[in-house]
Amino acid sequence: MTMKKSLVLGVVAALGVSVSVATADVDENLPSYERVSGISGNLSSVGSDTLNNLMTLWAEEFANHYPNVNIQIQGAGTSTAPPALTEGTSNFGPMSRPMRDSEMRAFEDRHGYPPTLVPVAVDMIAVYVNKDNPVENLSVEQVDAIFSATRACGHDSDISTWGDVGLTGGWTNRDITIFGRNAVSGTYGFFRENALCGGDFKATVNEQPGSSAVVRGVEQTLGGIGYSGIGYRTAGVRVVPLNGFEASGDNAASGDYPLARFLYIAANQNPESGWNPLEREFFRLVLSKEGQGVVHRDGYVTLSANAAERFRTEFNLD
Repeated sequence: MTMKKSLVLGVVAALGVSVSVATADVDENLPSYERVSGISGNLSSVGSDTLNNLMTLWAEEFANHYPNVNIQIQGAGTSTAPPALTEGTSNFGPMSRPMRDSEMRAFEDRHGYPPTLVPVAVDMIAVYVNKDNPVENLSVEQVDAIFSATRACGHDSDISTWGDVGLTGGWTNRDITIFGRNAVSGTYGFFRENALCGGDFKATVNEQPGSSAVVRGVEQTLGGIGYSGIGYRTAGVRVVPLNGFEASGDNAASGDYPLARFLYIAANQNPESGWNPLEREFFRLVLSKEGQGVVHRDGYVTLSANAAERFRTEFNLD
């Protein structure tokens, strides 16, 4: 079994079916963060655009406890996280997917041990349409036929107009304009694997460098559709239910919403010397009541107290 597969299975086992995530609220049993002495210095984060807002808000919360700590954050895309962490140019590598085997090997070849990926929240990839679009539901097969040239999920024909998914009146012949992420994004890879059944995107996708740019494109285009993290929802768009299930915390926890995933922060934890104290305290904050409160406020799904406790133990953060 590969390291990546072991990691994924370990995460699933750690969470369990009944305690996978909290619901929309913050679990009251999460521990409050307690400040420790002697924490100061600089931290850097390079990685996921999806996690950019969360990392910024966590950094602000961390600074409330430790005003002598400075955190620099870059959110160019998940694929930028592993090389920065491997080369030692960042302390944290926010990622919207697990590391690939090649990324794990590159890190281990350099450092002699694997990187540590800590699950920190649950995200739902939302399919957004313009707020004035009346579409009530899409199946994953329909989403695939809208975004993909290959229709690997099995839909029998291409979908290029809103009439093709049952809209009438002025929507019948309205062309669908597609927005998505670029290939450096973990969201791009997750959506391709899970919504396109591993197929290929259409050449007509308007690829955007960031999550908010996808949503802005849909806001500004009446016939637009795009995919992005649930935390980027705005008043100018609607989130379309998929397979009859809304993108909610309960549906993510139950597994009914088909595009839910973990968000991670990768780091360099030396198994002999242990955590850098700054990094350790940052993770302890993230897995606390205050840290998961940030997750809730930013529109993502929080970890349950049981899951957070398991991660603190598993990753030597107690």
